[in-house]
Amino acid sequence: MSKARRLRGLCRPVAVAATVTALSVTATGCVTVHGEREVLPTATKAEAAKALKDFLTAYNKADKAYDPALDAARITGPLGAINQGGLKARHAQYPEGNPKHVPLVLTDVKYSIPKKAGWPRWFMADTKASRRSDLRWLWVFTKSGPDALWRATYLNLVAPQKVPRLKKDKDGWAEPVGVGAEDLAIAPSDLGERYTSFLKAGGKGFAPGDHTTRWKALRDKNSKRAGLVVQYIDEPRNGGPFAPLGLRTEDGGALVFFSTHHYEKQTAAKGLSPRVDANAKALLKGEVRQSLLLTRAGNQVAVDPKKSGGDRVTVLGRMQGLTGAKGDQ
Repeated sequence: MSKARRLRGLCRPVAVAATVTALSVTATGCVTVHGEREVLPTATKAEAAKALKDFLTAYNKADKAYDPALDAARITGPLGAINQGGLKARHAQYPEGNPKHVPLVLTDVKYSIPKKAGWPRWFMADTKASRRSDLRWLWVFTKSGPDALWRATYLNLVAPQKVPRLKKDKDGWAEPVGVGAEDLAIAPSDLGERYTSFLKAGGKGFAPGDHTTRWKALRDKNSKRAGLVVQYIDEPRNGGPFAPLGLRTEDGGALVFFSTHHYEKQTAAKGLSPRVDANAKALLKGEVRQSLLLTRAGNQVAVDPKKSGGDRVTVLGRMQGLTGAKGDQ
């Protein structure tokens, strides 16, 4: 994939771009809340199916009306930031709703439900979709407590042949990976920081690809254009619903979802102004005279191999969406 996935309502990036820490988990992948120490599946398959159905119903209503309030309770984390930013921008442009709405339909659903203790709980759903049916849609749902709703937290689109086989026990339950796992090439808790450092200065921690070397090269090329200077600042997001989440793969590595935050400052030459497209204009605060600051949320999914001294992390997918825009301060 050479460009970020542009998904109606889910992802509305302004510029071309390529797209989890168990929430507050310990290094073993388990937490203890209210004395809950027993390791159990985080959900039944019926519960996971209902969570996916409830989210999809809310998402389709929100996408049809371009109303972020209609699915806000069913979405969180980086996917929530991307979704809500996209819906706000589209609502400003189409206040009567989505004139081209077609419901999103998910099929061929495969659930990977880990066993762990305490809260938060989470699972992954690997699906086909009525859009981009050539790719697998990998969803992560999280639940922060016994009275909380299941919420869609991560989404990435990955070619079927690139989705790794996950480790399952004899009963079919998946194995979570602790954020501090030292047997991986990069601990999940460090992936965001290492990835954003790579985008700035390069390095050897990540395998070449659309979401690493080629994206970095594109940004480096775009940093200086005629009459415009573009500055990029990238930050990891590891807290709360933005924390990384990982599942153990059959070969001892991990499939890890992690979040990032991206700023793009465009500064025009004297007498010129940066171009403001419709999505940025809808979210714009202030007046654009000589500079424009764009803020985006990003979420990635990566194969983090077992530590061997030379293997590098492969970023399989990246989704990024505009969440804010500011003019001159």
